[in-house]
Amino acid sequence: MSPSPPYHGPAVRRAVPLLALGALVASSLALAAPPAQAAETLLSQGRPATASSQEGDGYAPSAAVDGNLTGTRWASRWSDPQWFQVDLGQRSDLSRVVLTWEGAYGRSYQIQASDDGTDWRTLKTVTGGDGGTDELAVTGSGRYVRMLGTERSGGYGYSLWEFQVYGSTDGTPPATGAVEVTGSQGNWQLTVGGQPYTVKGLTWGPAIADAPTYLPDVKSMGVNTIRTWGTDGGTKPLLDSAAANGLKVVNGFWLQPGGGPGSGGCVNYVTDTTYKNTMLTEFTKWVETYRNHPATLMWNVGNESVLGLQNCYSGAELEAQRNAYTGFVNDVAKKIHSIDPDHPVTSTDAWTGAWPYYQRNAPDLDLYSMNSYGDICGVREDWEQGGYTKPYLITEGGPAGEWEVPDDANGVPDEPTDVQKAEGYTKAWNCVTGHRGVALGATLFHYGTEHDFGGIWFNLLPDGLKRLSYYAVKRAYTATAGNDNTPPVVSALAVSPASSAPAGGEFTVRADVRDPDGDPITYKIFLSGNYANGDKRLVEASWRSTGNGTFAVRAPEKLGVWKVYLQAEDGRGNAGIETKSVKVVAPPVTGTNVALNKPTTASSFQPSYGDCPCEPAKATDGRADTRWASDWSDPQWIQVDLGSATPVRKLQLVWDPAYAKSYEVHISDNGTAWRTIYSTTTGNGDIDTIDVAATARHVRLHLTARGTGWGYSLHEFGIYG
Repeated sequence: MSPSPPYHGPAVRRAVPLLALGALVASSLALAAPPAQAAETLLSQGRPATASSQEGDGYAPSAAVDGNLTGTRWASRWSDPQWFQVDLGQRSDLSRVVLTWEGAYGRSYQIQASDDGTDWRTLKTVTGGDGGTDELAVTGSGRYVRMLGTERSGGYGYSLWEFQVYGSTDGTPPATGAVEVTGSQGNWQLTVGGQPYTVKGLTWGPAIADAPTYLPDVKSMGVNTIRTWGTDGGTKPLLDSAAANGLKVVNGFWLQPGGGPGSGGCVNYVTDTTYKNTMLTEFTKWVETYRNHPATLMWNVGNESVLGLQNCYSGAELEAQRNAYTGFVNDVAKKIHSIDPDHPVTSTDAWTGAWPYYQRNAPDLDLYSMNSYGDICGVREDWEQGGYTKPYLITEGGPAGEWEVPDDANGVPDEPTDVQKAEGYTKAWNCVTGHRGVALGATLFHYGTEHDFGGIWFNLLPDGLKRLSYYAVKRAYTATAGNDNTPPVVSALAVSPASSAPAGGEFTVRADVRDPDGDPITYKIFLSGNYANGDKRLVEASWRSTGNGTFAVRAPEKLGVWKVYLQAEDGRGNAGIETKSVKVVAPPVTGTNVALNKPTTASSFQPSYGDCPCEPAKATDGRADTRWASDWSDPQWIQVDLGSATPVRKLQLVWDPAYAKSYEVHISDNGTAWRTIYSTTTGNGDIDTIDVAATARHVRLHLTARGTGWGYSLHEFGIYG
């Protein structure tokens, strides 16, 4: 797919800111075929198939529904239990299931059916199976049918030449036909095949290859639409899987500078005809390819580029670029309409201030689209005040984003709690449905599984674990809470000391954690260095429980503000996750810093770069927010004149990210003759606290190998007597 950033940078409003296993009758083994039913049809052949595992690349689940009884097969890993399932595409009345086993067969297994791919009903239980061909009469209905293997016949796995499901279709087929925006000013609706269609959607995060795994779950949430940011030759499997699950897709086309503030890729829309012609040709190709695909709902040209152009231009030139960009969007819309008159065209931004540009320059758009989070109800206000004449779709929405919340005591955005995030989705949907006849629905952000900084903030199921937000969206779209087992609720999370955790030492995390279903809770604690070093990954911390919802956590060695995440899991696929910031500071050193404000010299320093000048004296000024920085070459040195012979017992080096991998500590009585008292070749950029036993007037760091492509940089060169 085209570039599709999972998260985006800040925007301001006006700018509007940017997401029982029930059992039926079980019977024993029955191999006799029932009388044929007049309307019986083979429903499974060629349908999407998935499995709990496969033995290798040549044994994919699809091989068991391809109609080849002796040439291709699915094979599982060599363990119990395993399952194989097929998606029939719509709910069907079931009459027979025929399993043609290879030599590795199931001795005990169940045939189950489901309407949503999540809640399963057992239609048949087989014990004492002997391989060959099992032809099983079943009674029941469902869209999904699976074999749940519980006992293998031998040491291998389960292997099926073919899995055939017979029956007749039942229920309403997925919506098909032309998609239109119908109605008049303030009384619009989206229709599919002439039938009203409200977009109940999610933005799509997993890999396309995982669509058969996740889309049944998406469907079970009441979702009817997913949104992508890019459309290309790799999109077809996602569209196919969406269609198999009765879902529609908002097919996105990416334009630079997409993603709003902070996103790269500046284009001159006034003069760069080559780029515009290239993109128009590219988009045309994929519209022609997918215009007749049953999953296609509409085309979405660009994402947040009107706002994002402020990254590239300013003043009158910015105005010209925004007009030219929206004019190009209109050219794309006209071209799409000439190829595909049966699907609407829209364009997304993250700022209602973009709408006047679209109104002026893109009259061929059928509707507008908007990404909006904490201020989503303001979209309606801006639409009404702006006098617009087209409806809109919310293409991203959810809890308040990083750019919308106040900073905490450590100066970083104060992330909402799980409860607040869930309320954010409920609010978003209420705002959309409250603007009747104008807001045509939403694809909320984000059906993603990434377990990182942004994933915890926005994903409904990071690492596959369902959050309170997941169930909030499900309730919004299905209007029922059902009998779902829901996640633990974490409250009153606190970190101590929040603003002075010693690097490498311990700090305390406290929380009240309750599971609404009474499930036993297990814990994990993670750290993210996003605000400290830009690393958005979550790394499991070293921690220990001290009882009563209290944990002792080891602080990172690197200074800065870190995020700490308490993850409470219920063993049922759910998790409550809360996060607070913790500021890691240099561990205290007893004694007196005899280098403080003493004459300091160096082989070089940077006079102007970023926060520089970075003179040597800034490494001995006692401040963590200043630094010495050298030239970008080896070797370099920095030294301190203590004024007289002074006992030295400890050094503390507080590195900037530009650290030394190899260095020596030299001392001298006269500043000319030096002797080495410490050396290392394994520096890692963390705080170095070094025990020494010496008396000297001059202390020098001789730096021989940089840890980065930059120079050397020290926030503090502490010398303690």
